[in-house]
Amino acid sequence: MTKIFIQKSEPLRGVVAIGGSKNAVLPLLAATLLTEEPCVLDGVPALKDVEVMCRLLRSFGAEVTEEPEAHRITVRTAVIRTSEAPQDLVRAMRASVVAMGPLLARTGFARVPLPGGCAIGDRPINLHEKGFAALGAEVRTVREEDGVCVEASADRLAGAEMYLDFASVGATENIMMAAALAQGTTIIENPAQEPEIVDLANFLNKMGARIKGAGTDVIKIEGVDCLRGAEHCVIPDRIEAATYMLAAAITHGNVLVDNMLPNHVTPVIAKLRESGVRIREEESGLRVDGGAKNFLATDIKTLPYPGFPTDVQPQFMAFLTIADGASTIMETVFENRFMHIEQLNLMGAGITEEGRRAFLPGGARLHGACVRATDLRCGAALVLAGLAAKGETVVSDVYHIERGYEDLAGKLSGLGAQIRREEEL
Repeated sequence: MTKIFIQKSEPLRGVVAIGGSKNAVLPLLAATLLTEEPCVLDGVPALKDVEVMCRLLRSFGAEVTEEPEAHRITVRTAVIRTSEAPQDLVRAMRASVVAMGPLLARTGFARVPLPGGCAIGDRPINLHEKGFAALGAEVRTVREEDGVCVEASADRLAGAEMYLDFASVGATENIMMAAALAQGTTIIENPAQEPEIVDLANFLNKMGARIKGAGTDVIKIEGVDCLRGAEHCVIPDRIEAATYMLAAAITHGNVLVDNMLPNHVTPVIAKLRESGVRIREEESGLRVDGGAKNFLATDIKTLPYPGFPTDVQPQFMAFLTIADGASTIMETVFENRFMHIEQLNLMGAGITEEGRRAFLPGGARLHGACVRATDLRCGAALVLAGLAAKGETVVSDVYHIERGYEDLAGKLSGLGAQIRREEEL
């Protein structure tokens, strides 16, 4: 079992470089299935989820060349041997479901088990199914002894107008990729507007797709007959950037968070400034200065982009445990995204919850404890809390963290943190 050991940190100082976005690269990899020509992705982070996605692509017949040191992956899917996704891979990572749109568009058939991933709440794929049905596919739910699968089939998808009941990121990506090869024009109203959606649209357009409006409340896709290979550099990971911003703040450090796009984390910047953290934009990133004074309490409400990101809520909660005064956090995106509260309370946070609201008394004197990463962002929050806690904090179930952070312990150590990752037999 791998664990991370953390001692209370002196103020972090230095420069930390942000890698490519996990939430962007996974649908980008899936999009390579839309063409038989080679595609090259640069800026790919070395993550467990990326490894799973590459295995998934290979299961369909893709030739995948990984160059971890160069952060590059080349994919060529000359022939799709099967359009059925392996159960073990899909259930290991929810993002696997975004392969369904490309498979359906290119082969006319896709079969995917209901996905897994972090247990942060119910994340059904009914919007994906409704989108495929709107494009003319026959969608079926197949119940078997070992689980439930979703099948979709169509001789040729046809463009359609649709409205998403919820601005789902995964559904927007899946529908957009399927519609790229559909006959006619597709209009998606109320799509997700995340930067990762824009990045996917940019990549698809390089491949020859005709997509307009990504990042707005209406996306228009004019279907084409085929797509070509393309090269693309993944956008920086805004959630990783926010995590290191909070690491600098919680330790009263002074860190340049490099290779990031500040406009992707505007709500995080605003809330940190409300708490008294000084943030200055520099040429390649943000200078985060926690200063010597205590932090001020603030309230958080998570929302779809461009609102405050749910993927930063646990990390920000860890930060607010030591602020002066009471704070309230309201989680509106996932109904089960407070699992980190129990773990933070083991460290003396004193947080209570009522439904989707968490109440933080603030002023906590955090102490080290043996805690467990129940999901990806919970793990990051516990590491941040460990930087501010007296004594030693030991975080287990580190595999969750490594799904979305490349060498978190190493990067924090480079900023002066007393942290180490150890594998125990």
